[in-house]
Amino acid sequence: MLRGIDVSAYQSSSYDTDGLSFVFVKATEGRSYVNPKLAAQTKRARDAGLVVGFYHFLWPGNLSAQAEYFVGKAPDRPGDILAVDWETTSSGTHASNAEKDLFIRKLKDLRPNNQVVLYANRHFWLNIDTTSYAGDGLWIADYVSAGKPRIEAKWRFHQYTDDPLDKNVADFASMAALRRWAEDA
Repeated sequence: MLRGIDVSAYQSSSYDTDGLSFVFVKATEGRSYVNPKLAAQTKRARDAGLVVGFYHFLWPGNLSAQAEYFVGKAPDRPGDILAVDWETTSSGTHASNAEKDLFIRKLKDLRPNNQVVLYANRHFWLNIDTTSYAGDGLWIADYVSAGKPRIEAKWRFHQYTDDPLDKNVADFASMAALRRWAEDA
């Protein structure tokens, strides 16, 4: 298992990269928010030679506009990973299954040189999701032992804790294997 973290404006731009193979950086949310630390957090990961991913917190509605907003703000580099963060919004709503699927497909059209994955917590994956469509891979959040999420589906990334920050593992044999997968979009 490879180790990684995900960061947003809540974390420092000088996070510790020791022992990490990858970092996901929050880029955008909806159609109006951009992580003010996006550039600095991305630079930190790239300077450490890590595989970099970017995620968008999905809101219901205006899916094409959200996808275009995300790709307009997230760096455009082959080999980076794009992720759709699908969960309950601060207003208590969530994008529908059809909206989630449409957003992933739109990202794949807009950025054919990037793998696109779905981030969902275990509850959403087991109880809200009805299509099992996760683009190029599933990033599952389930706060249990690293690499042992309680789902039957094939997953690529597992967020196993948020204490003291979001920690993840990736189901790849090596960093080279992760990099090959990320570049093989």
